[in-house]
Amino acid sequence: MDEEYDVIVLGTGLKECILSGLLSVDGLKVLHMDRNDYYGGESTSLNLIQLWKRFKANDKPPEHLGPSKEYNVDMVPKFMMANGGLVRVLIHTSVTKYLNFKAVDGSFVYNKGKIYKVPATDVEALKSTLMGLFEKRRARKFFIYVQDYEENDPKSHEGMDLHKVTSREVISKYGLDDNTIDFIGHALALHRDDSYLDAPAIDTVKRMKLYAESLARFQGGSPYIYPLYGLGELPQGFARLSAVYGGTYMLNKPECKVEFDENGKAYGVTSEGETAKCKKVVCDPSYLPSKVKKVGKVARAICIMSHPIPNTNDSHSVQIILPQKQLGRRSDMYVFCCSYTHNVAPKGKYIAFVSTEAETDHPETELKPGIDLLGPVDETFFDIYDRYEPTNNHEEDSCFISTSYDATTHFETTVEDVISMYRKITGKEPDLTVDLNAASAAADDA
Repeated sequence: MDEEYDVIVLGTGLKECILSGLLSVDGLKVLHMDRNDYYGGESTSLNLIQLWKRFKANDKPPEHLGPSKEYNVDMVPKFMMANGGLVRVLIHTSVTKYLNFKAVDGSFVYNKGKIYKVPATDVEALKSTLMGLFEKRRARKFFIYVQDYEENDPKSHEGMDLHKVTSREVISKYGLDDNTIDFIGHALALHRDDSYLDAPAIDTVKRMKLYAESLARFQGGSPYIYPLYGLGELPQGFARLSAVYGGTYMLNKPECKVEFDENGKAYGVTSEGETAKCKKVVCDPSYLPSKVKKVGKVARAICIMSHPIPNTNDSHSVQIILPQKQLGRRSDMYVFCCSYTHNVAPKGKYIAFVSTEAETDHPETELKPGIDLLGPVDETFFDIYDRYEPTNNHEEDSCFISTSYDATTHFETTVEDVISMYRKITGKEPDLTVDLNAASAAADDA
């Protein structure tokens, strides 16, 4: 361990593993350590006995739930957008060859107490029961504008510079009503609050295009994909990748104390009396608690069920977004459901998560609108965890700290954080121009 490394990464959470993979592929010498004896950190995957130990403080789950080892319950479950940032990173680093993807069946939005399939194209807008006849026509025109929009083709801009015009102004040009704006902003563009309405429209249009292109990719009912056996496969895929590039992974390393010189710059990490030297440290908030601040809390419920979520066309895997306005809240609520078809539970069992940014200390009450959509539940676990963000200046201390995982049930915000950290660590943009078909064969086979 007494060698010198370019980067030492602490924690094997998803963000840390992705960064360690990107940096290894760039030719940097990486040492990756974790104080736990398992991969994944906060974003680990648990079997049924581990789930029971964590939330019920015993290791005797009831037998009717089926074999413990057939459960792979992700602690931070998030679907991947088929053409999104994470899939590009997985292809760029070749981690796709260690994973098998399967398309996610459904993408729904909550509106006035009911759930509806999210319409993402002009054709779907006309079929959707979410809108009345005249509103459908208006939405269709807006969708056609978004589908035809090309940043490099001024003819497609209809006289609007989307870098200057706000989303609110573009949407008002098409006369869309508040309900339509709600599902476009939150379920299609995946914004977490309404501040996007007063920001330049280019971001929202690009997000809508990404959703529609991802949806078209596998001709499924949603734009999302998910690995068989869940996200626990990801850190292990990156560990294999790291080994290929000469990186070193060490689990079960107690303490992992970051060492600083007299100028406050990190120069190494000590564990069990040995210090490995490095130029930069990358870690999750738990390794440098003095350099982060608490910025919020995530409330969630983990539910085991014996049926699909009602009104989702019997989807075995599904995301439902409940926009804040529909619930009279300050932040959206998310429902994630996966089942034995993704090999995350025994045959006939479904795992659902309901999550949101906590606004009270009572997750049971706060999550009720999402839980009410699930129908009968065999078992529920409630949990609240704190969200942290770094407060340090990486130029002064050479420490690069990830933010905690948010309540969203898709990967877009996670990838934004990873890419922004990559930029700070290397001073360059990651090259994510990849052949997206490299991930599709697996999705079709599954």
